[in-house]
Amino acid sequence: MRKIHLSYRLQPERPAEARIHNDLIALLLAVRTRGSISAAARELGLSYRHVWGELKNWEVTLGQPLIVWERGQAARLTPFADKLLWTEQLAQARLAPQIETLRAELERTLALAFDPEAHVLSLHASHDDALPRLQTYASAHARLHLDIRFCGSVDAIRALNEGRCVLAGFHTREQPAPGSLTARTYQPLLQPGLHKLIGFARRTQGLMLAPGNPRRIDGLKRLATWKLRFVNRAPGAGTRVLLDELLAEHELRPEQIHGYERCEPSHSAVALAVASGHADAGLGTEAAARAHGLDFLPLATESYHLACLKSAIDQPPVQALRQVLGRAAWQRQLTALPGYGPQASGQVRALRTVLPWWTFDRRRKAAAD
Repeated sequence: MRKIHLSYRLQPERPAEARIHNDLIALLLAVRTRGSISAAARELGLSYRHVWGELKNWEVTLGQPLIVWERGQAARLTPFADKLLWTEQLAQARLAPQIETLRAELERTLALAFDPEAHVLSLHASHDDALPRLQTYASAHARLHLDIRFCGSVDAIRALNEGRCVLAGFHTREQPAPGSLTARTYQPLLQPGLHKLIGFARRTQGLMLAPGNPRRIDGLKRLATWKLRFVNRAPGAGTRVLLDELLAEHELRPEQIHGYERCEPSHSAVALAVASGHADAGLGTEAAARAHGLDFLPLATESYHLACLKSAIDQPPVQALRQVLGRAAWQRQLTALPGYGPQASGQVRALRTVLPWWTFDRRRKAAAD
């Protein structure tokens, strides 16, 4: 059993992905992508001698060959090194929500040390590709630190109701129908007059598929008919709710989907499972699919909401966030993500307008607004 040591460093900008850097993995990835040790050394800003020596040292440490050393041939990874690279990347993708939470906690604490006037806003949220970008933008341009904890949509709203955060991020289809699984899941957790929604984004979810779609997957029914390997999200995740709703609309049962019980914690982890050949398809965002070089079959357009208590709307950190969301510069960054776009960004929205699951008489409606 190999032992792991974690560390962190301070720098002016944060990388987009929540990853823990490892020198060996960086070396192997550079050799694979560049095709030679000399090209890998140039990419990493190191000498050929240094990279060659490090790879040899790692081979001794691990007791396994990493590079096929053939004179006159381009360097290539051994099967062991390939497996090591894929498994490490999969582990990083699975741990990304926890890594992001740890990074946010460290940044929140240090933000108060460097700038005691900075706003700090706690957010429990369903995993989303745009939120880390928003976190970086808000910190750089509004002295607003978003303390993000990734979890399922249901758990995020529960955290809000229990006072463990100020905002909860969750997502629904753009036109969620009364009586739908989406309605039955979220209606008991939200209360008009008590909760308000802040517009954030529109995004596309669909099937993430191997490049070129070799299995010729054209929808969920093909997965069931051909018993193709699927990878799912955990119970309580908004994407799991979306999948169950789509299956019901296609008159499919969960047990007809091979791999329905196999779960990954984020869109990126699902995408990596498909990219590595361990699954034929998974449901996730277009942004995650494109980031891993996958094909994408859109199935649903969603609204990503930020929920808060009505009493929090006028708090300075929430006001600061609303201003950030309304900025054209931020919305351009959001639109640059594949499948994303602004949707009433920063605007306060009544529950009954966005999620029309409740019926009231006129007096109760007026009181709720």
